Amino acid sequence: MKTFDGLPSPGAPLDPGPAMPLEEFMASAGATGVSDWVEVSQDMIDAFAQLTGDLQFIHVDPARAEAEGPFGGAVAHGFLTLSLLSRLGQAVIRPVEGIASKINYGFDKIRFLAPVPSGARVRGRFTRVSIAEDKPGRLAITHLVEVEIEGQEKPALSAEWLSKWILAEGARA
Repeated sequence: MKTFDGLPSPGAPLDPGPAMPLEEFMASAGATGVSDWVEVSQDMIDAFAQLTGDLQFIHVDPARAEAEGPFGGAVAHGFLTLSLLSRLGQAVIRPVEGIASKINYGFDKIRFLAPVPSGARVRGRFTRVSIAEDKPGRLAITHLVEVEIEGQEKPALSAEWLSKWILAEGARA
């Protein structure tokens, strides 16, 4: 799938190519990019469960989740789905000239709208809502993000993702 910033799919080696000029980036509010699909395997779910200590049967016991759970089988943790935004975003958000660092500032309005079944494929849809210099040398960026589940109309989650990008010395927004 083609992304709005021209990066390869998440399965390919990340070669971001040339950085986008800063003035082009500053004019890119409203741009939307979509990542390629990523499988959320049971192995991924199990590893996340071990890492976080969230070992609910609906995540780690597919047979029991199918027999007793509310979703007809094992599902990914909502926070696993949320954490995939970093991976999915790398596939669609190109490097920008004059940026020294990018800092995750948090989220507004996170909503987990539908469970992600084990083995399902998801992708990220990122719309750059706003770009503003909130302090000299610092940009405030907001992306509206949705994680879509292949074959389903309802997304797994929707959120406003906030970040702060620090301009390199001498760069001007």
